[in-house]
Amino acid sequence: MVQSYDVLAQSAASPAVVWTLLLDPTSWPTWSHIDSLDTARSSGLSVDNRDGVGALRAFRVGRTVTTERITGLIPGRRFAYESVKSPQMADHSAAIDLLEVLGGGTQIRWHGTYSSRGIARWLSERQVQRVMQGMATGLADYASEARSSPGQRR
Repeated sequence: MVQSYDVLAQSAASPAVVWTLLLDPTSWPTWSHIDSLDTARSSGLSVDNRDGVGALRAFRVGRTVTTERITGLIPGRRFAYESVKSPQMADHSAAIDLLEVLGGGTQIRWHGTYSSRGIARWLSERQVQRVMQGMATGLADYASEARSSPGQRR
């Protein structure tokens, strides 16, 4: 059964600041529930932390590693990816759309579809929605902080 999530968050930061964080896989653990980037299981990572289409990013949460492939980039506007290896989700594809807000800031829309498998079969769509809302809100908040104090990141 195909399930979906669709969450919104607002950041005081510009789309350019949010975009930079999305391209940099080393930033994801600082603003999300992800523990670390597993570079040994990743491939195609950019040396300047601005990954491109095709890059495989392996993220660790506890003992679980999930690998995702970047599938599409519209600079400053859309970051798309799909899961290549995930014990919880099959056929997971997602996009993060950035929309500049009048007067400054960015609206972040993180949406995707997936099928649950393994232990995740017991998770409801509502729980996945809550986790993804945490990802979007974490990105928005961290980008806002990075905007106000660029030297304080990481």
